[in-house]
Amino acid sequence: MPKVGAQLNQAIKSRTLIRRSALNVSEAVATRRSVRQFRPDAVPLDMLQDILTKAQRAPSGGNTQPWHAIVLTGEPLADLTAKIKAKAASEPMGAGMEYDIYPKGLEGRYEEQRRLVGKRMFDALGLAREDGAGRIAQMAKNWDSFGAPVQIFTYCRTYMGPPQWSDMGMWLQTVMLLLREAGLDSCPQEIWAMYGSYMRELLGIGDEFIFFTGMAVGYRDPDAPINNFAVPRVDLSEAIDFRGF
Repeated sequence: MPKVGAQLNQAIKSRTLIRRSALNVSEAVATRRSVRQFRPDAVPLDMLQDILTKAQRAPSGGNTQPWHAIVLTGEPLADLTAKIKAKAASEPMGAGMEYDIYPKGLEGRYEEQRRLVGKRMFDALGLAREDGAGRIAQMAKNWDSFGAPVQIFTYCRTYMGPPQWSDMGMWLQTVMLLLREAGLDSCPQEIWAMYGSYMRELLGIGDEFIFFTGMAVGYRDPDAPINNFAVPRVDLSEAIDFRGF
């Protein structure tokens, strides 16, 4: 009995610690970032199931809930990783893209912001602009999910329009914040869409769907420089116009 009592007390202490360490929404938003170096620690299935069950409360127009996802780990993820790396080696510029990851006319502050975050990432790694090989090698780490043990691949019906794609984004953001609450991290990776039709083939997704994105999930390496550079955001005045206040 004493041993059982000690185990029960430890379980209670563990739950209390989890509750005390849980992030509120503001903290989850502030600490979420695209993590590009993960520890190899496995993510428990029941934790993912709990997070994804909660994320089903994400908003969607008319409650259409247009998102679909496939979650991979272990051997299925390793197999897909090997195949997409071979594909990327043979067709490095992509093949079978089903949508433009960036609009062709991206300009102004939008393009400046995209370039700045890329520069800060490579600077954090000590990769100079002239180090093309080093930068390509870093980008290739996408295919290994940056060491994360889990991938979430998202897709929807082909007839879904911009409103439903925004719904998928809200669902993904909800998932990312719930991951933070649970002590996990993520990296949304639209780069997988460079091989959209091939990704559907690998995942067994029919032609009535369009592939959207991958998202690496796991525990961040807190000491990795690539997880610690500052990611700037524009001033509120550049994005928001308050009227009638």
